[in-house]
Amino acid sequence: MTGLIYPGIIHFPVTSRPSTYSAFSEDRLIAFGALAEVLSAAKAYIDTSEAPQLLIFEDRSGRQVDFDFSGSLEEVLTRALPPPERTGPGRPKLGVVSREVSLLPRHWEWLEAQPQGISAGLRRLVEEARKHNPAEQRARKGREALSRFMTAIAGNRANYEEATRALFAADYARFEQLIDDWPEDIRAHVLRVLEDSLAPGAELDD
Repeated sequence: MTGLIYPGIIHFPVTSRPSTYSAFSEDRLIAFGALAEVLSAAKAYIDTSEAPQLLIFEDRSGRQVDFDFSGSLEEVLTRALPPPERTGPGRPKLGVVSREVSLLPRHWEWLEAQPQGISAGLRRLVEEARKHNPAEQRARKGREALSRFMTAIAGNRANYEEATRALFAADYARFEQLIDDWPEDIRAHVLRVLEDSLAPGAELDD
């Protein structure tokens, strides 16, 4: 039997901790912290620099993100930040994200047979998988985030390729040696992200 695939929309709850961001101008760290703090510092830097060159990274993923800095700081923050949560009586709502998944018919049959429904069945499977060797999962995500950041900001640095290989081989002592001559702010950021990903008991983010 050929594998017929049935796409479906599944809602997953989002309960991860807030992200931190880092703003770099070439080799120099302009700001690090919560998004509002980083955007405020970045806006001030852009408004006072003749030829600003700015890269902003989401630290957890290592991905570069772009923001519109036109207008006032208040306008920048309004565009970039999510609206404040409404407060009031009753239970707080659990945030969900909709994603499309493709499964074989037997997978859908198994999920449909779960007593609490398809979404609850998938969430339970995900949570059980997250409990399996969470330290290695956290370290792997940290290495992937560092690789993205390093490619964007240090891809032309000495020892970049060797450092990347040492990173993914989990040879952290050699990795630290290879980046020793990199600019101070870049090196410090890389080591901070690496240390966070290896910290015992640290939270495994979604």
